[in-house]
Amino acid sequence: YLNNRDFLIASSSNRESRSASPAKEVIFLSARNETPHKVIQALGKKKCNGSWEASTENLTMDQVKSIAEDQKGRLTGKSLYARCREVMGTCVGMRVRVEGLEPKVALKEMSEGAFNEHFS
Repeated sequence: YLNNRDFLIASSSNRESRSASPAKEVIFLSARNETPHKVIQALGKKKCNGSWEASTENLTMDQVKSIAEDQKGRLTGKSLYARCREVMGTCVGMRVRVEGLEPKVALKEMSEGAFNEHFS
């Protein structure tokens, strides 16, 4: 039986059991090749604190571009610009700032042309 693969894989031979079965295999984010893991790697941390008020995590646009290029096969955007927007969207949920701005603000500014020098 597969649980949420984002954090843990637990297998159980008895589906009727009401008690939680001990995990036989654990997959940590550090062993994964997904966008949130790449963001954490770029930050050089093991985890994010998850709070805007105490947020110290900040990615530069160059780091966002690097993650977007690395994740090209996994992201749905056709252009580098679109893939960078996807990575910035991931930063919203992770409470990671982009260029010192909250990601939603950075996305709005990106739409208005604030980061065009990175995509020319």
